[in-house]
Amino acid sequence: MKFRRQFFVIMAVMATGWFSAVVSRGEESLPYVRISPRDPRYFELSDGKPYIPIGLNMIRPPTDSLDGMEVWFSKLSAEGGNFVRIWLSSPFFDVEHERSGVFDEERAKRIDGLLALAKKYGIRLKLCTEHFRHLGEGTQAWAAKPQHLIANGGPAKDTADFFLGEAGRAQYKRKLAWYAARYGSDPIIFGWELWNEMDAVRVNVWEPWTAEMLPELHRLFPQNLAMQSLGSYDHENKRERYRRLCELPGNDVLQVHRYLDLGAAWKICHGPVAVFAAEAIKDLRSFGIQKPILLAESGAVEPSHSGPFKLYEKDKDGIILHDVLFAPFFAGAAGPGHIWHWDVYVDKNNLWWHFGRFAEVVRDLDPPAEHFQPVELEHPRLYVYALKGTGKTLIWCRDRENAWQTELAEGKPPATLHGIKLELPPDFRVQESKTVRFYDPWKNAWEVGKTESPLLLPDFRRSLVIRIEY
Repeated sequence: MKFRRQFFVIMAVMATGWFSAVVSRGEESLPYVRISPRDPRYFELSDGKPYIPIGLNMIRPPTDSLDGMEVWFSKLSAEGGNFVRIWLSSPFFDVEHERSGVFDEERAKRIDGLLALAKKYGIRLKLCTEHFRHLGEGTQAWAAKPQHLIANGGPAKDTADFFLGEAGRAQYKRKLAWYAARYGSDPIIFGWELWNEMDAVRVNVWEPWTAEMLPELHRLFPQNLAMQSLGSYDHENKRERYRRLCELPGNDVLQVHRYLDLGAAWKICHGPVAVFAAEAIKDLRSFGIQKPILLAESGAVEPSHSGPFKLYEKDKDGIILHDVLFAPFFAGAAGPGHIWHWDVYVDKNNLWWHFGRFAEVVRDLDPPAEHFQPVELEHPRLYVYALKGTGKTLIWCRDRENAWQTELAEGKPPATLHGIKLELPPDFRVQESKTVRFYDPWKNAWEVGKTESPLLLPDFRRSLVIRIEY
């Protein structure tokens, strides 16, 4: 009887066309990404090796083909990148694009191809399952999913009913189950994200709905991370909203979205990218929840997210991308920030090399083993963000007088800083250290320094990294 049951299970899987994928997963030797048991503020792989998610948002390919996405994957991978966020609900990947509850096999094959590309290039994927904000009542056509209306064969009479009504919630759970049946807890998947910026949905449903769906993600994908996202952290009433999300059981990763946005209510979002990126991480840290934090969306927009930042065109050196990458990690995040505008900014300006510069800084670094304590040091000319560890201390210095306003808006070139000294606190133990090295991410060059305090910094422009080893 046991043999017969196994036979019919295998035949059923073969009949659906998924046999090869299941066999492939059975032979899969990739470890999973998990919260580190050594330090829950950081990630590691299930084989115990550290994992720092170096990458960006890359929601969809540039054309109706995966070819363009493979070009992007190859460029990112060549620079040490290992992470990409995808919207499964973008038109290219959306399996539920015609009728509610009907899943398109041809679209699913595109997701199969995406996972194959990710494995080829060693890139873990964060898969966001949905992004719609209304069922047709709103003005944003890209954010509508009218197929879920009862009039169109769906389960809901309106947007609120989809999220609060039993039929709508059951339909979403069936979709998750469909993904689970096809992909399971594939180790190339970093994690599953319930929604993109769910508090932007036209009705206030994000909290109870998320509280119900996070356990469902854990049940269906027991070896993948589960998470949720909210809209840009740009005004006062978002703080309490973010705190409640961070406290929700089952929300494995504390994510924050924040942009340079001159239309934002908070003035900090108008200023230097390094400052608002670091402050977003510090704010979430202040909630006291020991989980990984990520600046999961960032970059620059025209006022109130009315389009990509017009000054991107002038940012040929990528100072915005640099700050998005470096500032969050040195403020205590589990990885660099993940920029938006992967196409009209990163690829258009050929800025992929920035990921390589960040990867160089964290090469051979094991954050969970270091138990880093983020510290901000005072300096008259520099923003100084430090990660004080047990065996290593990393410090990122950023010129206060160089930012998007001076370099992009006013056209002032970055100054060369000469003879700058940095006084380090006694508990940084610089005199006891084995080595002090300086890394210039704009030149991709290391330089040996003296084990003394104050540290005499080498000449640099914009920013410098210091690595102290004990």
